Amino acid sequence: MAGHECFHCKQWVEQGEGHDCWTTTEAALTADLPEDLREAWERLRETALEFGEQRVYASHHSIMFSKDVCYFFVRPKTKYLELCIMLGRPIKAPQVRSVVKGSRAKYANLVRITHRDEVEAPITDWLREAYDMHDVLRAKRVRASPKKRGSPKPKSRRRRPGKPR
Repeated sequence: MAGHECFHCKQWVEQGEGHDCWTTTEAALTADLPEDLREAWERLRETALEFGEQRVYASHHSIMFSKDVCYFFVRPKTKYLELCIMLGRPIKAPQVRSVVKGSRAKYANLVRITHRDEVEAPITDWLREAYDMHDVLRAKRVRASPKKRGSPKPKSRRRRPGKPR
C-alpha cells in the first residue's frame, strides 16, 4: 500500500490515514526512558504537583508545568532529563549547565537530571521558587510595560524647492 514517511517524526503514514505528529502526550515522551530516568521523571512530577494547582501538558518534545504560563519544563532525552527552570534570576550552582535570558524579567536555568536521587534540594527549592515567583514576575511585567502615548505628530510635508509635485 502507498504511503509516506513523516518529515518530522519519521513515522510511516499509510495513504489516507490521518497523522498529527505535533500532538503528543506525557506517556509518549516518557515511554522509552530507562528505569533510572523514569523514576527521576516520576519524582519530578510528584514534587511539582505538590506545589499546588497547575497544568501539566506535553508540547512537541517537552512536558510543560504552568500556572498561567510555563514556570518549568522537562525535555526527556535518552541519557538524561533536561530541566528548564524559569526564574527571575540566573542560578549559579554546579548543577546548572547554562543560563539563557528568556525575557526582561526571566532567566531559563538548564539542569540535567540523570537519577532519582538528584531530584532533591537545591533543585526542588528552585522549582518551588519558580512556582511561587510566577505571580511576582508576571506583576513586574505588567507594571513595567510602557504606557501608551498619544498618536505621533504627523510629519510636515514641506515641498523642497526645485522638486515638482
